[in-house]
Amino acid sequence: MAPQKVCFFLNAQAHMLMHTVPIAIRLSHDRRFETHVVATTAAHIEHARAMALKGGAGPIRFLRIGGRWLERAARLTGASIPPKLLSLAVASRHLKGFDAVVLPERTSLLLRRMGCGHLRFVHTTHGAGDRAVGFDPRIRQFDFVLLAGEKQRRRMLAKGLLREGGHAVVGYPKFDAVALCRAEPPALFRSERPVVLYNPHSSRALSSWEKMGEAILRQAAAEPRYNLIVAPHIKRFDRQGDRLRAERLLAPYSACANIHIDLGSSRCIDMTYAAMADIYLGDVSSQVYEFLAKPRPCLFLNAHGVAWRNDENYAHWRYGRVLDSADRILDALDAACDDHSTYLPAQQEGFQDTFDMCGDLPSARAAQALAEFLLRAARDSDGPRA
Repeated sequence: MAPQKVCFFLNAQAHMLMHTVPIAIRLSHDRRFETHVVATTAAHIEHARAMALKGGAGPIRFLRIGGRWLERAARLTGASIPPKLLSLAVASRHLKGFDAVVLPERTSLLLRRMGCGHLRFVHTTHGAGDRAVGFDPRIRQFDFVLLAGEKQRRRMLAKGLLREGGHAVVGYPKFDAVALCRAEPPALFRSERPVVLYNPHSSRALSSWEKMGEAILRQAAAEPRYNLIVAPHIKRFDRQGDRLRAERLLAPYSACANIHIDLGSSRCIDMTYAAMADIYLGDVSSQVYEFLAKPRPCLFLNAHGVAWRNDENYAHWRYGRVLDSADRILDALDAACDDHSTYLPAQQEGFQDTFDMCGDLPSARAAQALAEFLLRAARDSDGPRA
């Protein structure tokens, strides 16, 4: 039997690579499959190749689609990637000869309507937070879903997003990607003060950045009791215009010895800052769970007056104090350190519920589950489809 052709399609910002490429590396050693990584930017292909080399991958075919035409479209929008719909129109012509496509995002499900309905669609998810967007109704359209842990499985089952035989709990492949990508921690600060990671979300409707960000920077600069890393979600300033405006706003703080600002480097996606920090300061980003791989003090910012208690979309706000204002933020950070033991049990329980850390490496478990599903589906062409 000819190998099944499996495409890992990268149609979003660079952080999505961390959730898919480790699985491709593992699958590439299985001769029952022909592994391809397809992307719309040269940067994504270069990054994926580097990960594959460090990860000791087997044969992987890398393909950048669209070329200069999509590159020009990205420049016109000022984004790091071309518009997704244009990318899908191009990709649909390349993917018709495949058996399956593996996706970390949901927009690419539109390929079903673009002549690729025969493909088996596999979802890796990206991030493992609590927000409702992580439990998108479109997930039920996938033939197979790879899950980080019991929390995702439980919530998706409750919403009718999963089918028996159509999902597997495999852990968090990004943890494997971090080992391939992250270098030695950089020396960002001259002093030995405690390090705070401020990690606001990308969505204006949810983020603390617009209402509280500058106040936090102003207080940190005026009284340098802490070293502050400001690293918003990589999508927040993905567009060049947004990034330039932010850089102008933040210019007065660039010379502060205790403040490091990063609006989108690779360190924002490879857990470099999460590993360096002593305290997490944020709002609703799923990255808090990555930070809690080593439990430490957390402080959360309720910038929009959310009635968050008993809301599962804000379950992570049980892991530290929740502030309705950024006033006296340094004193709040002091208090977060003092009372961390109060929140430690909830942090440990939440991490274990979010990430299944049992057994083999997550990427190996994911590749095995993917292989078993695809082989089973091939044997039974009438098997469950979305």
